[in-house]
Amino acid sequence: MDKSNKIIGITGGSGSGKTTIVNRIQHMVSDFVFIPQDNYYKSAAHVNNQNITGFNFDHPDAFDNELLFNHLNELKNGNAIEMPQYDFVHHCRKEETIKVHPKHFIIFEGIMIFFDKNVRDLIDLKLFVDTPDDIRFIRRLKRDIQERGRTMDSVVTQYLEVVRPGHMEFIEPTKAYADLIIPEGGNNAQALKVLASFMNTII
Repeated sequence: MDKSNKIIGITGGSGSGKTTIVNRIQHMVSDFVFIPQDNYYKSAAHVNNQNITGFNFDHPDAFDNELLFNHLNELKNGNAIEMPQYDFVHHCRKEETIKVHPKHFIIFEGIMIFFDKNVRDLIDLKLFVDTPDDIRFIRRLKRDIQERGRTMDSVVTQYLEVVRPGHMEFIEPTKAYADLIIPEGGNNAQALKVLASFMNTII
């Protein structure tokens, strides 16, 4: 029997409700660690509200996939890692890291976690949170203004020029890799029941 730690991957577009699903899963399993793909963005300190599309955060190349693969592989095999931290106001990786010790379940969340094949192949259970575009945009708008110091104009510009095209090109197609698609995110009670049953049989 494979006794390695198990990775539960949760993806979907920006604002789809991935965090809500993460919270639901944390009530279903114990002995877990949480790894957000967002912590593995490459630094882009030159970006600000005026040139927000100067770095495409909605492209697979925006992530340090080599480091991400190595860290997930280490956790899966029972080894601790030093997880990077990201400053979303200044768009750069922080100097400090967080030491993460391996647990039986690794909850891995992000917009493009299924895109890179090496990373995707490490995931034992793949979930895609499927939420309408307008709902996702409203959630993103609120988050970026309230939490990341952005202006409404910069959020709209980024969404139209890179977020939406990136979603259609790089995120939506990865729905095909999902073991389970969850419509309407964490508000779909029936899907969450299916998820709980699914996890019990697969993990």
